[in-house]
Amino acid sequence: MSFSIAAALFLSAFAAVTGVVVYRRGRDRMYAMLAAQSLDSARATRFGPGLSHAHAQTLAPVFASEHLVRVPEFLDPTMLARLRDEALSSLARTDHSFIPLHKKGGTLSYEQILRSAPCLAAFYHSPSLQSWISIVTRTPVVQTPVRDQSSLSVLCYRDAGDHIGWHYDHNFYRGRHFTVLLALVNRAADTGLSQCRLERQLEDGTVREIDTSENTLVLFEGSCVRHRATPTAAGDLRIMLSMTYSDDPRISPVKELARRLKDTAYYGIRALWD
Repeated sequence: MSFSIAAALFLSAFAAVTGVVVYRRGRDRMYAMLAAQSLDSARATRFGPGLSHAHAQTLAPVFASEHLVRVPEFLDPTMLARLRDEALSSLARTDHSFIPLHKKGGTLSYEQILRSAPCLAAFYHSPSLQSWISIVTRTPVVQTPVRDQSSLSVLCYRDAGDHIGWHYDHNFYRGRHFTVLLALVNRAADTGLSQCRLERQLEDGTVREIDTSENTLVLFEGSCVRHRATPTAAGDLRIMLSMTYSDDPRISPVKELARRLKDTAYYGIRALWD
């Protein structure tokens, strides 16, 4: 290979790497700015009766034993309506995904929420919610990184057959990893709940349904709880706000790449660089 060809290849590779670094830093600054705005909003917002520290302390032993707690009527109805309305108005922006035999449904990413759903973002960044989770889990948690599109998302099951199969929430972070689901909408076409049910499987193979009626919050340690969402029926609508927290959200470059590869199932190929 001649010197001129080698030099051209080196310069091309250098330009590509430089471009990626510049793009990544720009994205990180954008995410940080959006997250800071939602944190300011969160500090000024009260989210309702479910965030009692005394109540959280009574749930801590249950969580230690079951790795999961369920709290019905978690939010004040007015606050729930605000969150629900933002989610419903954002459905047109969801990414639709289909993995045969495993997953079908829509997902609204963290970035989209930060841009267009300020109340949903503020709820995730609420210091009172973070404190409540820390008491229940007996672990001081923080939000997972803003560049992780699944740190905060809206999961939408609205077409017949939308579901997600049995799985654990893989933990890519150094610390423990917790998932919080808040049921914003859960309705059948006529009356009652949708056919899309949250279920967990115990070590002995027993399957238990977890009631996710509207305004129910479920907190669980996903790496310890095997769970699924069963398929919807025609006319069903089930919308869940999904939030993740960790006591140490640092991540290695290898696991960061693995996390991004996982997220392509939800957000497409752009998850590798966004």
